[in-house]
Amino acid sequence: EHTRRPIAGFSKGMLQRIGLAQALLNEPALVFLDEPTSALDPFGRMLVRRIIHELKAQGTTVFLNSHLLSEVEATCDRVAFIREGRVLQTLTLADMAAGQLHVTVQLSAVPPALLAALRGLDPTLQVHELPRAGDHAPGWSIELCLPDEAQLPQIAEQALAAGAKLYALTPRRASLEQLFLEVVGDEDSGQ
Repeated sequence: EHTRRPIAGFSKGMLQRIGLAQALLNEPALVFLDEPTSALDPFGRMLVRRIIHELKAQGTTVFLNSHLLSEVEATCDRVAFIREGRVLQTLTLADMAAGQLHVTVQLSAVPPALLAALRGLDPTLQVHELPRAGDHAPGWSIELCLPDEAQLPQIAEQALAAGAKLYALTPRRASLEQLFLEVVGDEDSGQ
């Protein structure tokens, strides 16, 4: 129904779809896609992701350039961080998922024996005093990094054995966005 319609009259999302179709017409072995999901609605983004996964399954190499890191996580196997034309770091998303675990421990107190034990796990840990919100609230927060979650029960046991009340033990992996900021740096800081 749109065969005679000028391309200039199409929406940005439709132009994205046309560009993708043009890139795939000759069934190339290598495809470069620059922000292929920008200007697309959620259904359009899902369609593009499905097409990219199908291309990968067929053996096509897809180079995706995007600032939408959630799209990168949803479609890519490997990531390269580039700044001013230089590749700063490459990694697989599987390696990132298996990377360091950031842990926040909230406690009533930080006994010296507990602090020594935790420094054995991460010598660079940081201890912060929290503003008191009452008698039954954590007074201290400890931030540390672990290689995996197998050490989490050990931390809880050590905190309780040292006589501290454990209010929270929160593990989290770095997101792709956090890793991007660490590797590429902050625009404001000039890194």
